[in-house]
Amino acid sequence: MTEQDIDKGRQNAIISYITIFGVIIAYYLNNEDNKKSGFASFHIRQSLGLWLTFFALGYIIGNFDSWLVTSSFYLFFAVLFIYGFSNAIARKAQAVPLVGNLYQRIFSNLGS
Repeated sequence: MTEQDIDKGRQNAIISYITIFGVIIAYYLNNEDNKKSGFASFHIRQSLGLWLTFFALGYIIGNFDSWLVTSSFYLFFAVLFIYGFSNAIARKAQAVPLVGNLYQRIFSNLGS
């Protein structure tokens, strides 16, 4: 990724981590013809994977009646979101640990 591509897509990359709606907004903003950015597409795939995994596992974890299990779950995903968000701010295209490369493969058809 070039410096120009990173500058062009940085705002959309940051927006994608805000909420699940941020992913949708960033996806549509990034798909405009003159604003297509590989950097933004990378972070949109990362955040979409994090949000979908968070909701899917959150439904299962919610059935446990243990504050230790649920707080560990929230802490784990908070760390992953902060890691991805800070990489978007720092202009880095690094995958989140453990699951980031999987998200890149699964959502490879989203963006450039």
